[in-house]
Amino acid sequence: GKGMRLVEAADGFQAALESARSEAKTAFGNADVLVEKFVTKPRHIEVQVFGDGKKAVHLFERDCSLQRRHQKVIEEAPAPGMTPEMREAMGQAAVTAAEAIGYAGAGTIEFIVDGSGGLQTDGFFFMEMNTRLQVEHPVTEAITGVDLVAWQLRVAAGEGLPLRQDELSIHGHAFEARLYAEDVPKGFLPATGTLTHLQFTPACRADSGVRAGDTISPFYDPMIAKVIVHGDTREIALSRLRAALTGCEVAGTVTNLAFLGALAAHEGFAAGDVDTGLIARDIDALTQAPEVEPRHAALAGMAALSLLDPAGGAGFTLWQPLRRAVGLTWGGEDHLLQVQVVSADHQIWTVDGTEVVAQRIGGRWSVGGQQAAAVSVAEGRVTVFDGYGLVFDVIDPLARAAGGHGDGNLIEAPMPGLVRVVDAKVGQTVTKGDRLAVLEAMKMEHSLLAARDGVVAEVLAQAGDQVEAGVALVRLEPEA
Repeated sequence: GKGMRLVEAADGFQAALESARSEAKTAFGNADVLVEKFVTKPRHIEVQVFGDGKKAVHLFERDCSLQRRHQKVIEEAPAPGMTPEMREAMGQAAVTAAEAIGYAGAGTIEFIVDGSGGLQTDGFFFMEMNTRLQVEHPVTEAITGVDLVAWQLRVAAGEGLPLRQDELSIHGHAFEARLYAEDVPKGFLPATGTLTHLQFTPACRADSGVRAGDTISPFYDPMIAKVIVHGDTREIALSRLRAALTGCEVAGTVTNLAFLGALAAHEGFAAGDVDTGLIARDIDALTQAPEVEPRHAALAGMAALSLLDPAGGAGFTLWQPLRRAVGLTWGGEDHLLQVQVVSADHQIWTVDGTEVVAQRIGGRWSVGGQQAAAVSVAEGRVTVFDGYGLVFDVIDPLARAAGGHGDGNLIEAPMPGLVRVVDAKVGQTVTKGDRLAVLEAMKMEHSLLAARDGVVAEVLAQAGDQVEAGVALVRLEPEA
């Protein structure tokens, strides 16, 4: 009896599938191909189009396969592995679509491409059209020499297309990396904060709408900047991207800079072997925290005690070198560093039992045998601009003594946002992992879970509340 029911169910499923296949084929000419073809290595390749309402041209393609949570991270143009035949087929399809609707202005036709056996002209499928100028348009500008914004203004003023298709060509290769305020190890959670320092290397094009002193708020996209580079070849452009990311200096908020650096150094990405699943497959390797070396901590200690400046607070003692100490927190742990100030140009630091010598020669500090990196000090935090920005919090002994360490029973908002749902109720018994509330921030919902078994003592927020980061939402009874 059970076997017969399974056969009937399978027959019913097959009939439904055939019906769906027939309807899809009627609605979309090549839907039957999509049903038959299983894309095992999907790539996201889009074509930049531009129309004047009558005619349209394409400005070649961009590869946007490096994505997390279906959001683009690094884009490049042209697409690696692209063949003239594939470019012609995709470009013609995009232009045909734009002209069919009399499109005017900049637009992007986006395709899912099967990259499992190399790029084939029967292996790309329409996904959507973005009827606007996209975030990643600078890579197209870099390889074509075209100012797409200027084109938009000309067409909007009633002019025709500035160039014909045969007047457009590709020169070199370009990359764009999206620098976000987000906590990558915590699942790419959007972050907020005030940018205390922001500087880019002059070797790259940095498109940014913020500067040092501005606040990254929960009300807008957390993008800080787009870092764009160009080179004669893909290899040259990629080396320039790595250098540009290494040269970025950002302080005041958590960023994805180290993650971008790891992606730029990824072996598969360097070889052009990209697909939309690359980041998810290698997420552990790509999100490893940069290693703090004793020399980094010593440099942070020098900055915290104002010992980098010749006119700083080195102090004075008779008969013996000055000895000082400073507490720093990094990697979730507290550390006590000690320094022996031999002279204004010579210091000996002790970091977790390791001795680090700092010397100033010719006006420049060498720490641990290497030239000292740039640093930023603001609001009790030191950022050492090595390893994509290493953050050290300066321990204030008086504040630590007065504030204590908390009881660990509070469930707090990890970022500013809107309390969408409150599930917890006073007196409720909860188990570790139970959802207590839902916070909406930056177009995403985040479930706040119980960190342990316990009983709800207080519910401190209600649905509809707008809360800041760190605000307590639920309190559990203390553990017995």
